[in-house]
Amino acid sequence: MNVNLSRRRFIKGVIASSAAAASSAAWYSAAADDRPAGTVERLVVLNVNGRKRPVDVLPQETLAFTLRYKLGLTGTKLGCNRGECGACTVLVDDINHYACSMLTHSVRGRAVTTVEGLQDASGALHPVQQAFIDELAPQCGYCTPGQIMSAVALLRENSEPTRQEVREALSGNLCRCGAYDHYLNAVMTASKRMRARGQIT
Repeated sequence: MNVNLSRRRFIKGVIASSAAAASSAAWYSAAADDRPAGTVERLVVLNVNGRKRPVDVLPQETLAFTLRYKLGLTGTKLGCNRGECGACTVLVDDINHYACSMLTHSVRGRAVTTVEGLQDASGALHPVQQAFIDELAPQCGYCTPGQIMSAVALLRENSEPTRQEVREALSGNLCRCGAYDHYLNAVMTASKRMRARGQIT
């Protein structure tokens, strides 16, 4: 076997495949300009936690997948992945939604807030986050980000909820550990503190 000949063939093969890949990319780029009506643009810019984030998104991709695996915002948990447990809850225009049940393309032009985006500019925790810590609300903690996001959405709409109203607002967030009373205590504490500080009225 001629080693040099095999090496030459290998190099030619690499060059040929690179040229083919480049021409395919050029064809795809040109074809994108002639995209039929109704198809979805892959590169989108999302408004996440007050920042513009460009990301390549598949047409059928969920917001939860994009946030966790493409933007690195792993506070958004994937539990059931079918809109039942609430672990993936985020705010979209200040309203809580299951991120696993929303297509990423549907939130273009809207403000998305994840649990990472609740801190203020100095890095201080949101009052709801701090109350969850002070009241020792979480057990395993897996559902906690979703519980926090639902609580924040509630307090933005209702600054002085009753315990029953908190229970109803968090009813879409399942806790496998059964720490529901601890979460209710934390939300009531956060409401009291925020009203005392004039953060909500």
